[in-house]
Amino acid sequence: MSALSSEPPAGPVAGLFKAVEIAGSTIAAVRPEQYDGSTPCPDYSVRDLCNHMVSVLRRLAVIGAGGDFFSVPHFAEDVPDGQWPSAWDTAAQDLIRVWSDPEVNDREIKLPWGPVPGSAAAVIYTNELVIHTWDIAKGTGQSPEWDAAMLAAPLATMHEAAPREPRGGHVPFGPVVEVPEDAPPIDRLVGWFGRTP
Repeated sequence: MSALSSEPPAGPVAGLFKAVEIAGSTIAAVRPEQYDGSTPCPDYSVRDLCNHMVSVLRRLAVIGAGGDFFSVPHFAEDVPDGQWPSAWDTAAQDLIRVWSDPEVNDREIKLPWGPVPGSAAAVIYTNELVIHTWDIAKGTGQSPEWDAAMLAAPLATMHEAAPREPRGGHVPFGPVVEVPEDAPPIDRLVGWFGRTP
């Protein structure tokens, strides 16, 4: 049974849970011959992103429960190649347990740039999961089915989350890639974060 088989909460956490589900399916479809392949995320191979994504999921469970952001390393170096789906499922179960608590929306989540409510953290990390899932999908020739409801909150906040300028340095995104206003939501989102759809 999938770790995400139960009905997720409403609001931003529902979007987060959907992003976790799509990311997990995308990572599970990565083939061994693709591990060293490049991705649209600068300097990150498919392997790097799979390792990083597992760490992101683990970190989400930790900070959602009030733990230290920096207690979870940037990469899940303890996970052998090809074992990311299993590690993902375990981390997803931890995340769901923590973030299913209705009080998480108002809980103060401590991030490196300052504390935010849980509802805001859910949108921030939905965004990160979506962007890196797209990176992995592009690097491995996959075409996930993007959920419009999941993308709604990241689209609504992307200009504030990552202003057009400055880019680079402490803002880890390239220049905005212009896409038509009527482009698919995923194209508008990744374009704003410096990816070419």
